[in-house]
Amino acid sequence: MAAKVRLFVDQPLGAEQTVALSPAQANYLFNVMRLAVGAEVALFNSADGEWRAEVAETGKKKGVLLCRAQTAPLRRPPDLWLLFAPIKKARTDFIVEKAAEMGAARIVPVQTDFTNSERIRQDRLQTHAIEAAEQCGGTFVPEVTGLHKLSDLVLGWDADRAMMFCDEAQAGMAHGLEGAQRGPWAILIGPEGGFSEAERGRLAALPQVRTVSLGPRILRADTAAVAAMTLWQQALGDWA
Repeated sequence: MAAKVRLFVDQPLGAEQTVALSPAQANYLFNVMRLAVGAEVALFNSADGEWRAEVAETGKKKGVLLCRAQTAPLRRPPDLWLLFAPIKKARTDFIVEKAAEMGAARIVPVQTDFTNSERIRQDRLQTHAIEAAEQCGGTFVPEVTGLHKLSDLVLGWDADRAMMFCDEAQAGMAHGLEGAQRGPWAILIGPEGGFSEAERGRLAALPQVRTVSLGPRILRADTAAVAAMTLWQQALGDWA
């Protein structure tokens, strides 16, 4: 029977490998989940797949797990980045969680001309990505980067990475991924105020950019992120 608790650890995993728990992890396993010595936990680290481990030692602020057997190989997502403009706290959290669940390899908050938030808590957003991977059965956690200016990213954009530019001004048009090729991609979602004309001009000048529509209605930013990832995954990702 599969372990009921899944835990991301930033440590190597392998047969008979011991894993020391942080105080927060020990509190979760032993005080919240009430696990005891001998209980099973599923571990993953974005590198070694998923491993079945047993609780070897318990304590109030520490503990040790022992890896017994690999239960799943590492499943890497497609080489897909999600670029999005931060919005209200809870909705930004939602975007990060869903991006991790839906197969983003990297999550990049961007500051646009109309971005409402000029600061993010990168550590908190990374924790949300970890928790999402723990809950959805993933074996890989995407990196959540710091906040980047969109203008800087566009200026130094990788010639080999295509970009799916989700422009609300294209509502009702054909979605725009017809004939697109697999490979490194990024999805760009704008802020609640949309993109400025200057940003549209800079993006239109990039040959790697495909401007797409997400349907006949203008979507909220958090809804747009889910819709865009679904569209891309069905056309070019590991759902196809």
